[in-house]
Amino acid sequence: MGCIFCKIVAGQVPSYNVYEDTNFVAFLDKFPQTPGHCQVVPKKHYRWVWDVPNLGAYFEACGKIARALQKAFHTEMVQSRILGDQVPHAHIWLIPIHEEKITAEDEIVGRIKAEL
Repeated sequence: MGCIFCKIVAGQVPSYNVYEDTNFVAFLDKFPQTPGHCQVVPKKHYRWVWDVPNLGAYFEACGKIARALQKAFHTEMVQSRILGDQVPHAHIWLIPIHEEKITAEDEIVGRIKAEL
């Protein structure tokens, strides 16, 4: 099992989780484009986002997290990106666009979770 996201889901690699439900988990990106930049991944390994059988539930989870990011960072703009070439596990980026300079991951996680 060499997939880093599978290892994060299994708790074998530390992460700053901001959301979890039965099928999906979201955590802070290790190399964020802005504070609060999250990866949303299915718990079960799928290579591509389009392979995930319950896409509706996937996007509902992303919407819930995006709305929490809007509130947590006082912004309307949350970019979403589906690339898939960096890690061979389905993932959606959620990137809040804001001007705040926050560096403590624990503070970021707390702000997001407070809005979920």
